[in-house]
Amino acid sequence: MATRAQRLMLRGAHLVWRVSRGITLGVRGAVIDADDRVCLIRHTYTDGWHLPGGGVEPGETALAALVRECREEAEIEIDPGAARLHGFYFNTSASRRDHVVLYVARAFAVRAPKLPDREIAEAAFFPLAALPPGTTRATHARLAEIAGGLPPATHW
Repeated sequence: MATRAQRLMLRGAHLVWRVSRGITLGVRGAVIDADDRVCLIRHTYTDGWHLPGGGVEPGETALAALVRECREEAEIEIDPGAARLHGFYFNTSASRRDHVVLYVARAFAVRAPKLPDREIAEAAFFPLAALPPGTTRATHARLAEIAGGLPPATHW
């Protein structure tokens, strides 16, 4: 569970980004294996299970950010040529300037088990039909879109 200090640090980071960037852009990946299991991560600084992802850095494409974030957060090497863009979302829960690009990646390799570090407490695969308790509302909604062949919503 995220501490008060960790939540304040995250809010502080968003304030810095608000001043230094016109908008913030993040990327998430629905990394789904042949058995319809999805990779989810649990951060050390915020509650819940999330799709792997993070911020797109200046000069970096969203797809390059996805590749980097999946490697860093879950020890997963995705095939960028096979990643499919699912949607582009407005994320008002982070700020009034945040957007998230969501890709679906079904071609990938797990490089090694992900060991806990300062940012990631845990990374694991779960059946799409049996997500773990604590999976965020947005993660549930995005996976329901993907599994049901539904168009993406406008908001994360």
